[in-house]
Amino acid sequence: MTVSALTRPGERDRLIVKLGEIDWIFCLLLSLIVGAAILVQFSIAGSQWMPWALPTAIRYTIFFAIMIVLSLLDLRVWFALAYPIYGVGFLLLIAVDLVGHHALGAQRWLQLGPIQIQPSEIMKIGLVLALARFYHSASSKTAQFSWWLLWPAFLILAPVALVLKQPDLGTAILVALTGGTVMILGGLSWRVIAAGAVGAVAMIPPVVMFALHGYQKARVTSFLNPEADPSGAGYHSLQSAIAIGSGGLLGKGYGLGSQSELNFLPEKQTDFIFSSLAEQFGFVGCVSLLLLYAAVIFMALRIAYISHSHFGRLAAAGITVTFTVSLLINGAMVLGLAPVVGVPMPLLSYGGTVMLTLMVGFGLVQGVRVHRYSEVTSGKGALM
Repeated sequence: MTVSALTRPGERDRLIVKLGEIDWIFCLLLSLIVGAAILVQFSIAGSQWMPWALPTAIRYTIFFAIMIVLSLLDLRVWFALAYPIYGVGFLLLIAVDLVGHHALGAQRWLQLGPIQIQPSEIMKIGLVLALARFYHSASSKTAQFSWWLLWPAFLILAPVALVLKQPDLGTAILVALTGGTVMILGGLSWRVIAAGAVGAVAMIPPVVMFALHGYQKARVTSFLNPEADPSGAGYHSLQSAIAIGSGGLLGKGYGLGSQSELNFLPEKQTDFIFSSLAEQFGFVGCVSLLLLYAAVIFMALRIAYISHSHFGRLAAAGITVTFTVSLLINGAMVLGLAPVVGVPMPLLSYGGTVMLTLMVGFGLVQGVRVHRYSEVTSGKGALM
């Protein structure tokens, strides 16, 4: 839409109507979660805006504006860009393997001047869009079980293999679970689902034994008994448990978390920021934050439900699944119920690429709401 178009009453009125269709309560919930993130990041930095709180506030302001702009895009635009976005994400993953930036023992980033990007985050959006486009065009019989399902299986497994090679076990699990869930929502036969679940469980031992790096094996096994190596593989889980447990019902008070302030808690601004929050605000603070997350998930799923197009339903549901699985994995990780696999708490953990991905995804979800009555055709009438 051009500037001159905005001056025409008809176009201006359409823009106002679309802005009115955005779920602003949903936006408020996202802002409250990020507000909690800024509070915690400010406190664990010694009541300083740098290096975490101020960049988070600036990024969220910019990304929020991007979300609003993306919510105005017609679903046919998202449909047309689905495979290209996936293709770009896949090529960037290959580029990471060839010329990626090394940090913290992993090769997960591309260095573009002063900016680092993590292509696996782009792939989260690309995979959801590609699968939603495939199932939008597929018949119910094809979606249940057919040789055509090798295509969505490839769309999932190819990036999973590249992400595992980086290595990034947490993101690989997240991508696989998201893709598998979209296939289920697309209409996959329950017999295939059951067989796949059995096969996945059977693959866990050989994957742990032969596919994972040494430190990854230690993390997978140590969460069952972190006390066996309290200063090594079990250190993260033990310190997280101490921080959460010491918070009690109401917490130690804002800025008074000893585990966070004295740097006993590792990755306190990213993977274990929920532990930092629990230490300061206690059980009540944790439940309050989780209620905000639950409200976001419920409202996003409702948006998926009311969409008239199959593409819109699957795209919104897929983004919601990505958000939910990230939340569950990080929550289980900080509570010692799952291995430490490096999945951040969505919108709470510090990080630019992850936040951008989430806000772009929520822009898509809001776009599904704004254009919920739109029909997306997969034939010659589709926008290609």
